[in-house]
Amino acid sequence: MSARPYRVLVTGSRDWEDQATVWQALADAVRDIPADRDIVIVHGACPHGADAMADQWAIKYGAPAERHPANWRINGKRAGFIRNAHMVNLGADMCLAFIRNGSRGASHTAALAEQAGIPTRRRTA
Repeated sequence: MSARPYRVLVTGSRDWEDQATVWQALADAVRDIPADRDIVIVHGACPHGADAMADQWAIKYGAPAERHPANWRINGKRAGFIRNAHMVNLGADMCLAFIRNGSRGASHTAALAEQAGIPTRRRTA
């Protein structure tokens, strides 16, 4: 029986541009995880910015990506916030937040993660 996967929740601004910071933060977050423990990268499936960079990291390093796109059609303007709360409620071992220009969505997710007791590391640009 293997240990449950180590879940890294990534939240970030759609206009985050610094891929090196995202990749380094992910590498730092998983550095001390035993090699036999799976790592899952959880993100909001935005096609640009920090989510996309985290997805690319997961692909390169063979970590499954758990993508949670917001359902804008059904949930309208609140879709992102509903999706963010859902990701946090699923649980994570670590949250990495990449906040640019005061991103409301990434800030919201980071705050929810902190309230849930998930260790959260914020980066700002």
